[in-house]
Amino acid sequence: MKELILIAGVNGTGKSSFRGVLEGQGVAMGHIVDPDVICKNNNFNEIAAGRQAVKEIETYIKNGESLTQETTLSGHRIKKTVMKAKSKGYQITMYYIGLNTKYESIYRIANRVRKGGHNINPEDVDRRFKNRFDSLDKIVPYCDKVVFYDNENGFVKVAEITDGEFRYTNGYRPDWIVEYKEKTRDNGA
Repeated sequence: MKELILIAGVNGTGKSSFRGVLEGQGVAMGHIVDPDVICKNNNFNEIAAGRQAVKEIETYIKNGESLTQETTLSGHRIKKTVMKAKSKGYQITMYYIGLNTKYESIYRIANRVRKGGHNINPEDVDRRFKNRFDSLDKIVPYCDKVVFYDNENGFVKVAEITDGEFRYTNGYRPDWIVEYKEKTRDNGA
């Protein structure tokens, strides 16, 4: 079965670390498209890295190969990618990693930079954080399954959407997932 796995969330939420968790659990992830690694390999030229990532993703989907993509869900490209994969018969699973505040994301990015990693402009983080639920809602309808993880103190599964039904998966409900659930209820979802 062809599968597109999305590891999604605002910058600094722990998407790359979560990918390591999935790999450790033996989840078959196919080709991995990691914009951060591509950016590093392109001397931190974000434009060149973005073009390379798009080319890789388009090639894998054209060839019917399974892949995993890390994404902030911002911009229009991700929706086009997901729609194309869905039209080609892909099973789509999204793992969404959340934090309660943009400040935690910004702090984690600063820590990453101190360790030699790449930076993200705080204004970009702010914009993505403000729009995170709208960005999420544009992709959820195309997903066969969405699994939500909180990463305040390690990855904790907090909810999922399967067959269009949202449900909490345990008693731990961080503010962000409650806010998302309220928003989807207000929008008739």
